[in-house]
Amino acid sequence: MAAADGPVPETASWDLGPDSRLDISVAHIARVYNYWLGGKDHFAADRAAGEATIGVYPGIQQSARANRAFLARAVRYLAETEGIRQFLDIGTGLPTANNTHEVAQAAAPDSRIVYVDNDPLVLAHARALLTSTPQGATAYLDADLRDTRKILEQAAGVLDFGQPVAIMLIAILHYIPDLGEARDIVARLLAAVPADSFLVVSHAGSDLFPDEIAAFEKNLNDHLPGDTHVARPRGQVSLFFEHTTLLEPGVVRVSEWRPETAEEAERPTTLWGGIGRK
Repeated sequence: MAAADGPVPETASWDLGPDSRLDISVAHIARVYNYWLGGKDHFAADRAAGEATIGVYPGIQQSARANRAFLARAVRYLAETEGIRQFLDIGTGLPTANNTHEVAQAAAPDSRIVYVDNDPLVLAHARALLTSTPQGATAYLDADLRDTRKILEQAAGVLDFGQPVAIMLIAILHYIPDLGEARDIVARLLAAVPADSFLVVSHAGSDLFPDEIAAFEKNLNDHLPGDTHVARPRGQVSLFFEHTTLLEPGVVRVSEWRPETAEEAERPTTLWGGIGRK
């Protein structure tokens, strides 16, 4: 099965070939984020965007690392404490340390993970993502967050939507400029999973760095022709959890969501985060 048509199973072998969507002359947020994290999978346009935003908000690199740490803690908690064995990670980005499948399968080897992204460079790295324990499964789906029907239909080839699923929306909803559309996307995803499923969200907070947000977003959006970054205040981020019961400590800075060390708790961040149970 080709990546564009559905999830690619871990046993697949395919010729990636050229992808007409890969234009290295313009920045893509997955590659800019990789640059902020200190990765190597980026091009000149991505580095220009990354440096422009660092120039007006130097804390963005620490914030990106705090976000990755939140993802790892969330997945570990859901796998170890809540017994979740299925994860739908939408907007996964480029492979880095503590990917969802690595954390989940370290805690529960039978975990099944579907990654979703629409960046062709992420697809080119799919082989790095598509590793799994023999007991579990990992797959990649080439799709846009807005196309929830495609995501759900094709993810069903790997995930059992009759059993609880953790929906991971990590630093992705702030690229849906219209709040109503973003809330509709979350509602459609939640409607497809049963009770005792979970929603994990991190989202840029306009009230977390109010002095820098205007310059930060202008610099980032000037470099992202295909995306628009829109930070939102905590009250609006909380609306994404309206059909769930928030776990303690609620919607907080991602560095303050059940940190494991004092260093994690003190890491500066531009993102609100939380986990809700359906």
